[in-house]
Amino acid sequence: MSAPALVLASTSPRRLELLARIGVVPARVAAPDIDETPLTGESPAAYVARLAEGKARAVERGADEIVLAGDTTVAVGTRILEKPVDEADLRRMLGLLSGRRHRCVSGVCAIDRSGRARVRSVTSVVAFKRLSAAEVDWYVASGEGMGKAGGYAIQGRAEAFVRFLSGSHSAVVGLPLFETRALLEASGYAFA
Repeated sequence: MSAPALVLASTSPRRLELLARIGVVPARVAAPDIDETPLTGESPAAYVARLAEGKARAVERGADEIVLAGDTTVAVGTRILEKPVDEADLRRMLGLLSGRRHRCVSGVCAIDRSGRARVRSVTSVVAFKRLSAAEVDWYVASGEGMGKAGGYAIQGRAEAFVRFLSGSHSAVVGLPLFETRALLEASGYAFA
């Protein structure tokens, strides 16, 4: 039996870059379309695990394909910080993150050729320095935080705000590579 091909259920360029770091190039990329609204009382870990599996199941999988999907969110206490809807929302998020610790929770799901889903979630702790009004203005003006969970990209300018990180840097970026490789291997993906 031939090795299965990989389908990435994400159009995130960051996830493609992260996969390339571990030598994985998907055979194709598909854009999943699911409702990403958190459920009432849903924990951040349950939320990202549900979304990762939902995204993986939302794309068509051929008989000889594995599907991989991921989702990442930022949590302050029990509050899930989704992607900011506008600059005011981004400023609100940066205010919540300023000078305190928060959690970045990343979920990943691999569905093998038989249709079995394997899901993991990874929690990393990140602490931002206390942000001045000028730093918030600078970051908002960069446009980098729009479209990002929690309103920031750790792989970009926001890394200058991080005074502490415990956990997986790649998970904060958007895909926990250690867990991803293990899930792909368990799902039958052949690493060269």
